[in-house]
Amino acid sequence: MSKINSFITTQEIWQQPRLWRETTAIIEARQREIKEFIERAGSKGRLRVVLTGAGSSAFVGESVSPYLNRISDYHVEGVATTDIVANPRNYLPDVPTLLISFARSGNSPESVATVSLANEMVSNLHHIILTCNPDGSLARDARDDEKSLVILMPSDSNDKGFAMTGSFTTMVLASLLIFNLDKLPIFNQEVAKLADRGDALLESPEIAELASEDFQRLVYLGSSTLQGLARESALKMLELSAGKVVATWDSPLGFRHGPKSIINEQTLAVFYLSVDSHARKYELDLLREMAADKQAKLVALLPAPAPEVAELADYAISVSDTGLQLADDVFLLFPYILFAQSIALRKSAALGINPDNPSPSGTVNRVVKGVKIYPFERKG
Repeated sequence: MSKINSFITTQEIWQQPRLWRETTAIIEARQREIKEFIERAGSKGRLRVVLTGAGSSAFVGESVSPYLNRISDYHVEGVATTDIVANPRNYLPDVPTLLISFARSGNSPESVATVSLANEMVSNLHHIILTCNPDGSLARDARDDEKSLVILMPSDSNDKGFAMTGSFTTMVLASLLIFNLDKLPIFNQEVAKLADRGDALLESPEIAELASEDFQRLVYLGSSTLQGLARESALKMLELSAGKVVATWDSPLGFRHGPKSIINEQTLAVFYLSVDSHARKYELDLLREMAADKQAKLVALLPAPAPEVAELADYAISVSDTGLQLADDVFLLFPYILFAQSIALRKSAALGINPDNPSPSGTVNRVVKGVKIYPFERKG
C-alpha cells in the first residue's frame, strides 16, 4: 500500500469525494447564471443538446445522456469530438443547438476543432464549456463570447496523472446538476452521502484482493447509463495496465451476441447492476448464465445488498447498506467508477507499471499528440 500511496494517480482517485462536494458548491453559486444562459440558448422541445469530448471526456456524455434525455425537455445526445471532426455533416445540422464540451485540458485538437466547426455550420449555437483547465484553449477562446459559458471544475480536478479520474467524475456531476438546478438541495444531500460512501469504498479490502487475482482479461457490463460507464471503466484498465490487461465492455444483453467469446478462466467480469427493476432482470439472467458456465471470475457491484447476487457472484460489493434516496442509476456512476479506477491502479502497481506514466515511450499521451486537423469544405 505504501508503494501505491506514492503515486499522483492514487492521490487523485482518493480526493474525488472532496471534489464532488466542491463541484456542487460551484454549480450552486452560479445556478441563476446557468439557468438564464440555458433559457437563452433555445426553447424546450426545440433545442438540441450535444454532449461532446474526446476519450474519457466523450464517455462523460455517453454516461449521462440517457438520463438527461429522460428528465429534461431537450433532445440530448452524446457525440464524441473525434466523430464530429471526421464527419461534421453527419453530426452538425443547422438546428438550434447547445454544445456542451467536456475537457480536462481543453487543448485536445479535436475538441478545439469541434467548436470551430460548430460555429461555422450551426447558425443558432450556444456553448457551455465544462473544463478543469482555466488556461486551456477552450476556456480562453470562450471567455469573451456572449454565446458561451465557461464553468470551471475544482482546481484539483485537473489531473496531473495520465488517466482522467477526478476530471471525469466532476464533469459528470456538473452536467447532471446544471439540468437539475431546481433540485439542487436534494442532489447536494445525495452527493454528500455518496462522498461519505466513496471514502469507505476506496478502503475496501475486496478491491485489493481482486487486483491480486491472476486475470488477463477484464469485461465491464452495464445497461444504458451504466454502459457508458462500463466503457470508461474498461479504458481505465487499458490505460493504467499499459494494455497488459485486455479490457472491454458491453451491455448485458449485447454481450451474448459475439463479445462473450472473450471469456476464459483468466477473465474478470464485472457487472454494474442497475436500480431499475426491469433492467435488473436481464442483468441477473446473464449473471446466472455466467455463474453456471464456471469460467470467469464474477464481480457484481450493486446499490444495496441482495442475497441472490451474493450467491451468484464471487464478489458482491454493495455501495450502500440501505440503497439510495434518489433511486436512479446516475448516482451509481460515482461509487462504481471509484471501484474501476481503484482496481486499475492496484493492478498497474502489481504489474510493475507506473500508473502516473504507464506509457513512457510516448505511444499514448496525457494530451493526445499527432492529430492533424484538416480544413473542412462544406461542398462535396
